[in-house]
Amino acid sequence: MKTESTILPEPSSHRADPVLFTVVLVLVGLGLVMVYSSSAVLAQQKMNDSRYFLVRDLIWVVIGLVGMALTMRIDYSLYRRLAYPILGIATLLLGSVLVIGSRVNGARRWFHFGPLSFQPAELAKVALIVFLAHILAKKADKVRHFLLGFLPPLVVCGIFAGLLLKQPDLGTAMIVGGTTITMLFVAGTRVSYLAGAGLFALPIVYNAIVGTPWRLRRILAFLDPWQFRDTFGYQMAASLIAVGSGGLTGQGLGDSRQKLLFLPEAHTDYILAIIGEELGFLGVGFVIAMYVLLVLRGCSIAARARDAFGMYISVGVTAMFGLQAAFNIGVVLGALPTKGLTLPFLSFGGSTLVIDLCAIGMLLNISRCEPAPVEKRSKKGSWKRFWPVRRNRRRVADRLSGARA
Repeated sequence: MKTESTILPEPSSHRADPVLFTVVLVLVGLGLVMVYSSSAVLAQQKMNDSRYFLVRDLIWVVIGLVGMALTMRIDYSLYRRLAYPILGIATLLLGSVLVIGSRVNGARRWFHFGPLSFQPAELAKVALIVFLAHILAKKADKVRHFLLGFLPPLVVCGIFAGLLLKQPDLGTAMIVGGTTITMLFVAGTRVSYLAGAGLFALPIVYNAIVGTPWRLRRILAFLDPWQFRDTFGYQMAASLIAVGSGGLTGQGLGDSRQKLLFLPEAHTDYILAIIGEELGFLGVGFVIAMYVLLVLRGCSIAARARDAFGMYISVGVTAMFGLQAAFNIGVVLGALPTKGLTLPFLSFGGSTLVIDLCAIGMLLNISRCEPAPVEKRSKKGSWKRFWPVRRNRRRVADRLSGARA
């Protein structure tokens, strides 16, 4: 009987997806420009150095690109063997940060090591994706069973979400939950189970919002930011003013007024608002188009993955970035309440940017390991190969893995 390692192509047998690679580099490059533009005044006032945040963001970008280059060359099948150790480390870090983590603005989310900081929630998202990809690929024929296929992933997701809510970090908990639901849906889990999980989570989310005064104030600010413009609706109102004043083409790069200490977190959570003010509707539209293209390329890589494990990692990573970008854009444009989520690759980085780029490297490695095409297929054929995962999991998983006795 042939083993999987003898029948799968080498990772270097294909070129990494050039479109995804280019999209990420464009977002990172634009992020460097906008981090400097949005933070120069703040950095000059607080650090007496207008390039303070730019230099640090550039350092994180270099580290992240090195990490992306490494993960792009490491065969992703290695992560399957390390799924449980990675999951254990992520769980330990999420628990430890609640005890020994640094408290910032009332939340314990970071480990600080001198001038450096690390947010374990970012590693936890990737660790959960790897674990779910492993268990869903392993239990392909049992995923429609509640106890064997559906409950174990949900329990692990619930543990992670609970630890995140303790920090508290409702936004990341929602990303974790949304990514898990997406992967389970693609794997073929019964929709009734997913709907039941959503209904079960509603009271928890409701209590997390209503039971926390500052989250409830965010909801009120979302419903009418102008009524609370001078208090807890100030940030959302300032964001809407920034985006609205940009018009079609913007005020010009570097000419934002809201970044003059009016809009808090201008270089992190609300960097898109500064893009809207300086580059206008066209700038915001370009950013949204980049994220749409990123999601489409992620789906395409999942459709052509050489095995089920690679497919599920692709789906998970794509869903993670798509959901986080959608939440951040929705918050900045006033379509969602404030959640404290950064915009992937654009916001001021740190460990978040490094881990995000490493996750993209994993996705690029999966694209390098695609099976050699037997015949030229149309785009329509490619999509047909992706969506049957919902309808016939075992047949598609066998076809993707190529494992035959």
